Amino acid sequence: MEAFITIAVFDYIHEIEILKHRLDQEGLQYYFQNEIMSSFAPMYSTALGGIQLKIHPNDYSSVKNILQEMKYDNNLKIV
Repeated sequence: MEAFITIAVFDYIHEIEILKHRLDQEGLQYYFQNEIMSSFAPMYSTALGGIQLKIHPNDYSSVKNILQEMKYDNNLKIV
């Protein structure tokens, strides 16, 4: 996982739930850094640098498309 890169940062745990399902559906490799800590202590999210979506570099374009789709082409929006 050392080669994984950050593609997006979220402030709140609820922002990543739909995204997780979408990434799983596509079979992409990812993890959310600071997810567990942010679920226990939401006020620490900003201090930790947010909840960072880490992906394998080979999946960059696929994940970028999913993020764009969720942001613009869907009723479920990332805020």
